Amino acid sequence: MNIFTLPDVGEGLTEADIVSWKVAVGDAVSVNQVFVEIETAKSLVELPCPFAGTVAELHAAEGETLEVGKPLITIDEAAVPAEPQAPDAGRPLPEDPAAQSILGEVTEHSLDDEGEDYDDGAAPAADRSPAAPAEEGVGPLVGSGPKADPARRRRRLDRPTPSTAVREGLKGARERLTPRAPAATAGAVQSRVAASGAAVSGLLGRVLAKPPVRKFAKELGIDLAKVPATGGQGEITREDLLSYQAQREAEQDAAPTFWNSKAGRDDRIDRQAVKGVRKATAKAMVDSAFSAPHVSIFVDVDATRTMEFVQRLKKSKDFEGVKVSPLLILAKAVIWAAARNPNVNASWVETENGAEIQVKHFMNLGIAAATPRGLLVPNIKDAQDLSLKELAIQLNELASTARAGRTSPAEMKDGTLTVTNIGALGIDTGTPIINPGEVAIVAFGTIKQKPWVVSGEVIPRWITTLGGSFDHRVVDGDLSARFMADVAAIMEEPALLLD
Repeated sequence: MNIFTLPDVGEGLTEADIVSWKVAVGDAVSVNQVFVEIETAKSLVELPCPFAGTVAELHAAEGETLEVGKPLITIDEAAVPAEPQAPDAGRPLPEDPAAQSILGEVTEHSLDDEGEDYDDGAAPAADRSPAAPAEEGVGPLVGSGPKADPARRRRRLDRPTPSTAVREGLKGARERLTPRAPAATAGAVQSRVAASGAAVSGLLGRVLAKPPVRKFAKELGIDLAKVPATGGQGEITREDLLSYQAQREAEQDAAPTFWNSKAGRDDRIDRQAVKGVRKATAKAMVDSAFSAPHVSIFVDVDATRTMEFVQRLKKSKDFEGVKVSPLLILAKAVIWAAARNPNVNASWVETENGAEIQVKHFMNLGIAAATPRGLLVPNIKDAQDLSLKELAIQLNELASTARAGRTSPAEMKDGTLTVTNIGALGIDTGTPIINPGEVAIVAFGTIKQKPWVVSGEVIPRWITTLGGSFDHRVVDGDLSARFMADVAAIMEEPALLLD
């Protein structure tokens, strides 16, 4: 018996929740087969099995929280199932005497499509050296080696051509051995007849209603087949529709809603356990809010040229098949502005000799992503080294992975600066909380047309609002203002990225 304990799939994790078992007791498992899905404080993780054998015991139920190092699954290696043989392995050849005799005669010849015998274009048989004897117990390798070049093949006249009887016998053997499609059964014929009858019945059983009534039913969203008919000869009338609609509205009013689905006062409270990503996010946000003194500033930006630039990228052949959005330009703007204001890409670290500021000469750009499991902040490693197209691809992969709940702990580790796209939800701006271990975060508001003054004239422009929160221990008012002004400058004129 081998007992596999819950491993630490991230750095410093102490527990995980069992989301779903992929195997059950008695199932056969192989090495590296996924046997369980767990949720840690950082992500969903599928664990591969380190042993092959049969599942003897599952040590936790789905939804249960298990500490790292506790038994997770027991595998009985002694009960490894034998590998199944191929269905045709060891099956003897057909015992048809005619086929056996024909096959025996055909093995004396090598036939092409015309029934003629050719060699491979090499030296004549008399000049060839004899073939090396096969090792004992080892048969010849069939089908190995390069295919003969048809251009070099020549006819051999020193061996007899198979007789007509052999060819006819071979043809008959092939017909006997080739499986044939089963003929249509009586059941299939009956099924087709029944289907035809159902179609005729459907036409004959169509509900009766005049065109104005049918139009009225369509406007109300009523299926005429569900309405009791009171008109002559079973015809549905307008009054029938009104009566049916009144009854339907009464049923809808009496149906339970979110507010009246539970009767008792205590029963009307849903209690949700705080665990996994939600638990980790809550702790991190509290720690950040009460340890780093936040300061937030905002700036309105004319993003019209960013929107035009995005449209040009979408039409470019270089970006064919790549999703492009204004978030791509903002991400590039943040990278560009951080290079001009390095202390926003830093950390405040407490050491034995006192606090120090660690400025990073690399950008692991975090993108806050709202998922069904809660807020995740995966980051793009070394984003400063990526081209605009490479950055777009990374953003798309990051978003799709996060939405699928497959973000790994490594993808959320070592972030240096974060962007949160609250504009995707139609929000103008906000005051985001800094991701732990960082000193800055930029909130990207929605982009919409607003009246804007350009050269003394009020014209409609695409406007957005950027909000930034900063750790005031590292980023003071002057630095935060210069950084946000640089980000805004790129959003107003993306051509600056070419400098």
